Amino acid sequence: MNADYNAICTFLYREARLLDDRQWDEWLELYAEDVEYWMPSWDDDDRITEDPHSQISLIYYGNRHGLEDRVFRIKTERSGASTPEARTGHAVLNVEVLADRGTEVDVRYNFHTMCHRYKATDAFFGTMFVTLRRQEDTFLIGRKKIVLKNDYIRQVIDVYHV
Repeated sequence: MNADYNAICTFLYREARLLDDRQWDEWLELYAEDVEYWMPSWDDDDRITEDPHSQISLIYYGNRHGLEDRVFRIKTERSGASTPEARTGHAVLNVEVLADRGTEVDVRYNFHTMCHRYKATDAFFGTMFVTLRRQEDTFLIGRKKIVLKNDYIRQVIDVYHV
């Protein structure tokens, strides 16, 4: 493994930890201003939707302002869907570099999140496709596509579940 791969894994592990620790402002700093954050849904033919502008998505933010609004609602308890806050544990698995274009790196990895709320524990799992932009000695997330494999869930899905 090279140092860049280790830096990528360290970055992804840090993002997961910030979610688990509810460090919302630090988590937001990992995202570029023009990030596209997208969790497509599954259609009736068991295929992932392909266009967040014309098809249903589980989550879609076309830039960081949407994520900032979501975090504001979580932090100020203006979100019934996230009150009380869930306790989460994120696992980042099978990290694979798909393409390296110099300033950007496309990465695919699996995730498994355990979430405890209302005396019940749920599991969420799937695959992430992220584009990381090199920024001096770290990265920024320029694009994130989350393919949630267990989308039949009994609650509203939120950014901290994945």
